[in-house]
Amino acid sequence: MIVHPVGRRALLVEVPGTAEAQALYAELLRRRVPCTDLVPAARTVLIDGLADPARWAAEIPHWMIPPVPERDGQLIEIPVVYDGEDLAEVSERWGGPADGIHASFEYRVAFCGFAPGFGYLTGLPAQYHVPRLSSPRPGVPAGSVAVAGEYTGIYPRSSPGGWRLLGHTSVQLWDAGREPPALLVPGTRVRFVPA
Repeated sequence: MIVHPVGRRALLVEVPGTAEAQALYAELLRRRVPCTDLVPAARTVLIDGLADPARWAAEIPHWMIPPVPERDGQLIEIPVVYDGEDLAEVSERWGGPADGIHASFEYRVAFCGFAPGFGYLTGLPAQYHVPRLSSPRPGVPAGSVAVAGEYTGIYPRSSPGGWRLLGHTSVQLWDAGREPPALLVPGTRVRFVPA
C-alpha cells in the first residue's frame, strides 16, 4: 500500500488490485474516517476533505484490512434480456451459454466512471474474462449489458464502447432526481436475472 498526498486535504492510496481497493474502501467506511469524499477506482482510493491528512497517511498503511464480506452491501436484481450482439461469440469463448453463465454469479460494484451511472462490476471468474473489442463501436445503446476483462457493466446511456455486448436491461441507472442519482454505487451487490 502506497499513500500519496494530493493537494492539502486529500490522499491517494495505491493498492495491488481491485479486490484490495474494494476492501480499503469498505474499511474506510467502517472506520468512519472523517472526510468529504471517498472515490474508489481499480487500484486506488482517493480520500478527500481530510482535516489531518498527515495523520491518516501515517496510520492507513498499518491497518490490517480484511476482504469485503460476500454478503456485505445492498443487493439489486437487474432483469436482462440476453440478446446482445456478442452473445454467440462470448458463448463460444466460454464453452457454454453466456446468458446462463453470466447470470449465475453475483457481482459487486467496485467503482464508477466512464459515464454517470456506469458501475464497474467485479465477480466474473478469471476463466470468463474476455478482451475488449479491437475497435470500439461508435454507438452502444443505453441499457446494454456487457463484459470486458474482469468487469461487467451496463451502459447508462448511448455512447461509444468497446465491451462485448451480452444483452440489455430497461433499468434506469442514472436519475438526477434520485438520491443518490446512480443506482449502482460502490459496494452494491448485483444479480442479473434473465428476463
